[in-house]
Amino acid sequence: MQAPKSIYRINFSLITAFLVVITVSLVIAVIISYRLTTKYVENEFASKKIEVWEQTIKPYQDFFQLQIPQITSYQGFLDSASAANYSAGVFNTYPFVRRVLFYDIQIGNQQQNLKLNNNAGIAVKAIYRYKSKHGVVSGLKDITSVYEDDFKEMAARLNNFIAIGDTTRLPTQDEIFKTFYDVKPDKITYLNIPRREDIKNYRALFKNKKSAAIYYQNMMTFLLDVHELKVKNSHPELYQQVTIQPIVYDPLEIEGGRIFTEVALPGAFANFKLYFSSASTHLKKEIDRRFLPIGSIVLLIYFFLVLIGWLIYRNLNVNLKVFKLQYDFINNFTHEFKTPVSVIKIAGSNLKGDAELSDRQRRHYGKILDEEADKLNDLMNKLLSFTQLENRSISVKSEAVDLKAFAQGYIDTFKIKYPDFVLTLTAQEITNFYSDPVLLGSVFQNLMDNAYKYSHPGKKELAITIKQERQKVVLFFADKGIGMAKAEQGDVFKKFYRIENQYNQNGSVGLGLAFCKELVNFMNGDIGVNSRPNEGSTFVVTLPLENVK
Repeated sequence: MQAPKSIYRINFSLITAFLVVITVSLVIAVIISYRLTTKYVENEFASKKIEVWEQTIKPYQDFFQLQIPQITSYQGFLDSASAANYSAGVFNTYPFVRRVLFYDIQIGNQQQNLKLNNNAGIAVKAIYRYKSKHGVVSGLKDITSVYEDDFKEMAARLNNFIAIGDTTRLPTQDEIFKTFYDVKPDKITYLNIPRREDIKNYRALFKNKKSAAIYYQNMMTFLLDVHELKVKNSHPELYQQVTIQPIVYDPLEIEGGRIFTEVALPGAFANFKLYFSSASTHLKKEIDRRFLPIGSIVLLIYFFLVLIGWLIYRNLNVNLKVFKLQYDFINNFTHEFKTPVSVIKIAGSNLKGDAELSDRQRRHYGKILDEEADKLNDLMNKLLSFTQLENRSISVKSEAVDLKAFAQGYIDTFKIKYPDFVLTLTAQEITNFYSDPVLLGSVFQNLMDNAYKYSHPGKKELAITIKQERQKVVLFFADKGIGMAKAEQGDVFKKFYRIENQYNQNGSVGLGLAFCKELVNFMNGDIGVNSRPNEGSTFVVTLPLENVK
């Protein structure tokens, strides 16, 4: 009769399916998360350029919005010396400013170099050119007319503003930019903004041609070099190279295997752009770096789920083994009961039969009934004792035991029971040994029974050795039986476990050695085994000299 295995088969299939599902889910999760990370990094490559652009262009913005308007605060009273000081501050703070041109302008009715409408004369008194070399600012009065066009354009704008400007309010930002700023490639020209009172005076000057009044304005032209603008790559993990290139620079000219993007520079640098490029391998490193924690979390979750699956599998495997052991136990235990019961039933039938029985036959049947009843009683006592040991419902009744005489008594009994059983005893004289003789006797009986049962005919031998090692008593039970594999030596002391061989196909319930282990542990001892197949086994029992429970 074989134990059914299909009860747990579905559960193992579910565990396998569970592992397959989470493995497939892991692969899908890794692929999706890697693709999302790749997409995210690519989007950042396209969008984070604005942050680099802002950091790079910030000095230019500060120069344009903060430094240049300071000229207005002088209200036309800048001279060559103060213009030189102002230029020195510009050169030190903004290295992309290559040269500064200072125009000392006069407004009046006198004959000037340049005559505009409304009888208002706007002329250049002097032009000074400043530059910095090794931190030293040098100035030179410029007598050429190279920059005459810049002056004429700004003078025309000022003249127009004087003519139509609304002096009842402050000029708007748009009016200021269109009138007093002139932004051209690599060049910014700025004319100081006159006060509303100054505008009124200029208009009065237009009407009174005989007025000898003279008013002063300052104008500066800043010549810029975009290549002196420091590129601030705030995202080196994305952009391997950030350079300033002409606006017409064609990225198709670069070598393959690179990714690029660009953004135009503002104002006077409008003919240039920031050009961002990275090798594909550079971006892949960033993608891998960002994916690493995500992948680690996914793997951690996967391993956690695998661990759960493994624990469930181990639980099911243990349950299956226990189920099989219990099934075998019930099967063999039933056989153990049925055999003596059948013998008793046959003997009883013969006793109550009609035939006359001789005294010899009655004694024979009586002996059979007595022996089979003893077998049933021993089996029931073993089960009861095992249950009591597991529940710790019995106590050790220690008394002095003469181990040599105790062992010899069992040897004599077994020689009578099994005449072909060769038993030898080697024992040291041990005094002051205390133990429960009933429990100790059960250990001797089970180990001696096993030695006889699991030995080949003609090799039924057992050598019992008793030694004292410090405060321990060590008992050796060495037989020359069938032995066992090393893999099975750890399981033989488990309840219901049976080694599959020809000696226990019938009549073994797998309780003997488990019962011995429970007994020895209950007496504060330990039991182990050393064995080799077809060479024999040695069971080693270690007990304390004094055993009190």
